[in-house]
Amino acid sequence: MEQKWWTLLAVCIATFMLLLDITIVNTALPYIERGLDASFTDMQWVIDAYALGLAGLLLTGGSLADRFGRRLVFVIGLGVFTGASLVCGLAGSPLMLNAARAVQGIGGALMFATALALLANAFGPNERGTAFGLWGATTGAAVAVGPLVGGALTEGLGWEFIFFVNVPIGIGAIAMTLAKVQESSDPAHGRIDWAGLVTFSGGLTCLVFALIRGNAEGWGSVLILGLLAAAVVLLLAFVAAELRAQLPMFDLGLFRRPSFDGASIAAFVLSAAMFSMFLYLTLYIQNALGYSALQAGLRFLPVTLLSFVVAPVSGKLSERYGVRWFIAAGLALVGVGLLLMRGIEPGDDWTGLLAGFMVAGGGIGLVNPAIATAAIAVVEPRRSGMASGINSTFRQVGIATGTAGLGAIFTHLVGSRRDAFAAEAQQAGAQRPRGGGDFSDFISFGLFRRVGGGEPVALAGRDAFLYGLHQILLYGALIAFAGALLCALLIRPSDFFGAEQAASGVEA
Repeated sequence: MEQKWWTLLAVCIATFMLLLDITIVNTALPYIERGLDASFTDMQWVIDAYALGLAGLLLTGGSLADRFGRRLVFVIGLGVFTGASLVCGLAGSPLMLNAARAVQGIGGALMFATALALLANAFGPNERGTAFGLWGATTGAAVAVGPLVGGALTEGLGWEFIFFVNVPIGIGAIAMTLAKVQESSDPAHGRIDWAGLVTFSGGLTCLVFALIRGNAEGWGSVLILGLLAAAVVLLLAFVAAELRAQLPMFDLGLFRRPSFDGASIAAFVLSAAMFSMFLYLTLYIQNALGYSALQAGLRFLPVTLLSFVVAPVSGKLSERYGVRWFIAAGLALVGVGLLLMRGIEPGDDWTGLLAGFMVAGGGIGLVNPAIATAAIAVVEPRRSGMASGINSTFRQVGIATGTAGLGAIFTHLVGSRRDAFAAEAQQAGAQRPRGGGDFSDFISFGLFRRVGGGEPVALAGRDAFLYGLHQILLYGALIAFAGALLCALLIRPSDFFGAEQAASGVEA
């Protein structure tokens, strides 16, 4: 087999592994909670620690690769990711797990930042379309099978194996890369933007920490106000640093084109409105309704498979008719799907979510390929790597802030139903939940199903969960609709690189 195909195989394996770890974890969360005696906050960090590591180092990873060698940085990323996966599986506490998840994200960032550069170096200009298409199919497959694989591994072998499975795959990918992939670099563009790295990562971490701990510490507490102030100062410092840098990692000049703004908004909105919602939907299906990890993974297939099937069709049609309406329509469908999910009642089975799953899955399939096209089509080819990296960063920031922000609303609303649940439990002769500040954990982890009292108590517990879930579904839908409107207004044909060719018949 030719060297270029080995490169494609190595890149696809690594990409599949790192993207799988975004979705595979969701179905294992209830088992991790029980295995590590974790809190709801800990479960949020399982998602956010990985997303923060990925977002914070994604753009810097590209600079490191240009300076020291793309294959070298790719292999280092594989090694970091593989080692951190082993530590995740061996974790004996939520803190150890979440620290390892952050390191996993850093390794994933180094891999993801170099993937397209390795392919571009291995394949000639006339062959890159095929290589990128196969790589794109790999990313779609990872998202599609993640919940099912996660459910099967968790139920069959234990939650630790969703991480252990990465170890032999990672070792094999490292060996293949060292033996078959050619090294390449571009030292002239490899300057590391340390000021941008520190201020961006620090500001984002402070913001997410404040959102996750706000309910527990009090929104007016010195800690939370200090974290929010630090986030604002650091993010403003980041903007100032990027404006002054000769080679910024985050070229703010790209945002002068409204279409690039639209593509960035779309990436953020899709993650914040939809992908961050999977945590809460998973907890409901498994903990409130009582399904196993594998059963939950099967029930997410309408979302993942529809997005996988629709994506290639959307990619072809958006090239012909323009990406603006595919992005706007897709986000609107995501919003409709989230509203449809709000129709589920305490006495309903998971099928109350099915219509929303299908509509939202179709929306995801419409949006994803169009976002990728829009992000790089509005810049000249030499800047496409940074444009793609910025877009991917917006995706991860959306997941991190969406999970934290929606979680803050969810825990507050669920906590407000404590007295109503206690009254129902007392009337049914069940045990009263103990403690004061952990009622959202009590509901989120399905502990109400263990206090007795029969179906009335089970319905009261689901009602408390749905009280919070319905509200964050509404907020998610509003975010999606706002994103659809903004993208329809911002994305325009005149911003696309080579617009003079587009004027002959392709409308964005």
